[in-house]
Amino acid sequence: MLAEKMAKEDVKAFYVSPLGRAKDTASLTLKKMGRTATECTWLREFACKIMRPDRENLCPICWDWLPEHWTKDPVFYDREHWLEHKIMQDGHVKEEYEWVTSSFDELLKAHGYERDGRMYKAVKPNRDTIVFFCHQGLECVLLSHLMNVSPMVLWHHMCAAPTSVTTVYTEERREGKATFRITSFGDVSHLYAKGEKPSFMARFCETYHNNEGEIRG
Repeated sequence: MLAEKMAKEDVKAFYVSPLGRAKDTASLTLKKMGRTATECTWLREFACKIMRPDRENLCPICWDWLPEHWTKDPVFYDREHWLEHKIMQDGHVKEEYEWVTSSFDELLKAHGYERDGRMYKAVKPNRDTIVFFCHQGLECVLLSHLMNVSPMVLWHHMCAAPTSVTTVYTEERREGKATFRITSFGDVSHLYAKGEKPSFMARFCETYHNNEGEIRG
């Protein structure tokens, strides 16, 4: 269903995570379109481990901990300082975040958009479509970088079900100066159009006593 949707797009280039689930998802679209994708190590899931403060000896990925704990600390809403929290420092999250975002910027530069502070220089402005097959946690990191916000907010308040599509456009309101605008996040209209119910993965329980989705934490 996703391949049918993507086959209608005029895609300049495809990029894919090295992890199997993303490569499997990409494979159907690539086969249908007769294309190949560039594998990028930095597109793997963002999986730095932290010592979660509410669970002794539990070391989950850095964005898998309860909102009732992290929301109490305003630093996690701060784009400039969230990485300075001791839990993030101990998990070496900053190194991973900077590696991913700098790699992302290098790719965008190759496509004509060069990072300049909190915006981008439209060195070679264009309407090219590039496609990433990656993962929700990693996706939120990339978007947080474009939006200049802490990814903690996106990690805990947005959901991208399997095969969902997020669409981002450049916006050049002054010549040579670009930002990015998200027109959809986690779109699964291609599933609804075929009568397919989206997966519950990437979500937790809607009500506490329901045995649905993933572990409640």
